[in-house]
Amino acid sequence: MQAAKATDKKKKVVKEFTDLIEKSSIVATVDMENMPAKQLQDMREKLRDNVTIKMTKKRLIKIALENTKDKKKSIEKLEGYLRGMPALLFTDANPFTLYKTLEKRKSSAPAKAGQTAPNDIVIPAGATNFSPGPVIGELGSLGLQTGIENGKVVIKKDKVVVKEGEEISEKVAGILSRLGINPMEVGLGIIAAYEDGEIYTKDVLAIDEDEQVQKIKDAHRWAFNLAMECSIATKETVTLLITKASGEARSLCISEKILADGVKEQVIAKVHQEMLSVASMLPSEAKSDSLNNISVKKEQPRQDEVKKDDDKKPEKVKEEKTETEAASGLGALFG
Repeated sequence: MQAAKATDKKKKVVKEFTDLIEKSSIVATVDMENMPAKQLQDMREKLRDNVTIKMTKKRLIKIALENTKDKKKSIEKLEGYLRGMPALLFTDANPFTLYKTLEKRKSSAPAKAGQTAPNDIVIPAGATNFSPGPVIGELGSLGLQTGIENGKVVIKKDKVVVKEGEEISEKVAGILSRLGINPMEVGLGIIAAYEDGEIYTKDVLAIDEDEQVQKIKDAHRWAFNLAMECSIATKETVTLLITKASGEARSLCISEKILADGVKEQVIAKVHQEMLSVASMLPSEAKSDSLNNISVKKEQPRQDEVKKDDDKKPEKVKEEKTETEAASGLGALFG
């Protein structure tokens, strides 16, 4: 009779989980192992309007997931994320928003022997309050590299002493406590969340909002600069591209002395300035000589005319000489 009652109770639990999985758009897994009862009660109270938290045996949760795999694509993949004392969260809220809400309500706590590490537990490099002594051997047994500075023990390099999911030993718990490192988190932490056939693990959900916003800003700035550099007209760049093109056209006209509308005055002013600049480099005597040379050249006959006159003069002299010789010859003949 008791076995039948137990079976009926389990079937009821499975049906309850199955119904919640089918009607909820988001199903997330959490580990309740280190969750104090009082904090769990407070969490349920704060989240009851948006989130339903249900806990039962891992085997029953797996049965409920199997029962819904035909209606919820890939929902059975959540079986791989049932850890410690598993529980399921059912909600229609955004999984990223849910993760952030739960993380804000967490608090740190010291590690105890036998607990499971929620994340990789790291002892960072840096100075300690330990004086040289047996503690150096204790730290060395955990694989820590140490040294002595200013009379204190110094850890030279970061070291992962417990990996995520591993059990924390009594020795590690003692060292962590003496170093003041509280690696445990008290609160609900999502291990994975299911939405519309996709599984989002906590490393995906744990996004840095400020970092993501900065990345979006950087992407916008790079895209804008690329559009400007390649002259791609968009709603954001068209006005600046036209202004840039206009400025470059004006600069080209002035540089090449093109008398276009809008730049004539600047072109003429530039040419005038260049003329004054050239004139200023000539010495005063050179300026006078240049003017005199120009005047002399204006009064002198053309070179071709001088040559023509020179060619004619010898012929005339020759003719005159011939006539004289002829006259003398006749005089002598008729003497």
